[in-house]
Amino acid sequence: MLFKGTGTRSAGQLEQEIEDMGGHLNAYTSREQTTYYAKVLDKDVPRAMNVLADILQDSKLEDNRIERERSVILREMEEGQSEEVIFDHLHATAFQYTSLGRPILGSADNVKSITKKNLIDYIQKHYTASRMVITAAGAVKHDDIVQQAKELFKSLPTDPTTTNMLVAEQPAIFTGSEVRIIDDDMPLAQFAVAFNGASWTDPDSIALMVMQTMLGSWNKSAGGGKHMGSELVQRVAINDIAESIMAFNTNYKDTGLFGVYAVAKADCLDDLAFAIMQEMSKLSYRVTEEDVIRARNQLKSSIQLHLDGSTAVVEDIGRQQLIYGRRIPIPELFARIDAVDPSTIRRVANRFIFDQDIAIAAMGPIQSLPDYNWFRRRTYMLRY
Repeated sequence: MLFKGTGTRSAGQLEQEIEDMGGHLNAYTSREQTTYYAKVLDKDVPRAMNVLADILQDSKLEDNRIERERSVILREMEEGQSEEVIFDHLHATAFQYTSLGRPILGSADNVKSITKKNLIDYIQKHYTASRMVITAAGAVKHDDIVQQAKELFKSLPTDPTTTNMLVAEQPAIFTGSEVRIIDDDMPLAQFAVAFNGASWTDPDSIALMVMQTMLGSWNKSAGGGKHMGSELVQRVAINDIAESIMAFNTNYKDTGLFGVYAVAKADCLDDLAFAIMQEMSKLSYRVTEEDVIRARNQLKSSIQLHLDGSTAVVEDIGRQQLIYGRRIPIPELFARIDAVDPSTIRRVANRFIFDQDIAIAAMGPIQSLPDYNWFRRRTYMLRY
């Protein structure tokens, strides 16, 4: 993310000002949201708000800074983590010809050709008051933040276009498909298998979170896999058929992805694929009360651990304000989790997994990974 020199400050002055506060300034972009945030002492909150307002409304976009960030992004693309690459490919094949199928960093050609005018046009089109929230957590007073926001962010464009309008214009349509990149020089194979999931506001999104926890995650360095509650993790650890495995449930404005990502040796892929598909499809048939209780408790514990600290809290508030238009209290969220029972899991699995198309992304020495039809056939089982 590019930190720009602003109308009253150069980029160097801005960085110096934040350092003098003993603060921290950062920004990141996900597939749906861009976040700018500052961490400062309570007495410096007004100054930090002023810096953020200056960045978002009065950026100089100096040519030398653009060129520097261009080289940084290109280097990040070359050094991208293999897990990120797999999920980029997964989105590209699952949401073909839609904006959700494009990588967060964009293509190398776009990064090389982007101009100052492109950035200005983007800011004027997308950094609008109707699509922005200002949140704060920690040693702050709500009324003070509201007043500062009114004074400092009054120059934001007031284009009434909302995210719902943009999504309706270009919906993310799931396509059952696969992409495979064979590279025998890689020491390990990795692949992700995903079903079309739920949006943030879908009533079944909470059940999918519980199902993700039921499938679990594990890697060899963590140990203890043979004694974990997840049957999938137990099978993987006992039979030593993967280096790591991770269930994922990614929600977006109008859709989602639910599945499993795994890293394994080339000669383990057949057994690993069978274990993954059997455990996922089994959610439609055989779910015990004990497994659901364990998953609910683990999920609530992980949420509490995640919301430890003002940074995680303020990000959570901002995301929920953009998605739901309000903050969901923790007791309400936990009540929704506790309402998930085995019958709910089976119903939701029948909706999202049973006999549904899948998307697959695989990379490395993957010749022994079963073909697409093999995976598609195992989205249901007749012997249960």
